[in-house]
Amino acid sequence: MIEIIILNYLKTKLTIPVHLEKPEPLPTDGKYVLFEKTGSNRLNKTGGSTFAFQSYANSMYDAATLNEETKQAVNSLIELDEIVSVKLNTDYNFTDTTTKQYRYQAIYDIKHY
Repeated sequence: MIEIIILNYLKTKLTIPVHLEKPEPLPTDGKYVLFEKTGSNRLNKTGGSTFAFQSYANSMYDAATLNEETKQAVNSLIELDEIVSVKLNTDYNFTDTTTKQYRYQAIYDIKHY
């Protein structure tokens, strides 16, 4: 499953927690990355998936900085044999207005085996 491959890889590249679900309890410094697959397709033996990577922090600055670190780590996924290509679609401020939690979101198109 591509989510597990990405999760395990990002855990080695980032110094903050990376999760597929919101962690309980939240880290005391408020920093963590949450990601999910939002869509997928398949052509022959190659799959394509769209992922949303959300970088959370206690301040807008920290969320933006963590977003940049996360993008660097995601871009380096190309090092893995299972990954064919990694393309940033977009990234933006995605602060949760309901919980007042700062976050940025980066959307990636990743082709994989």
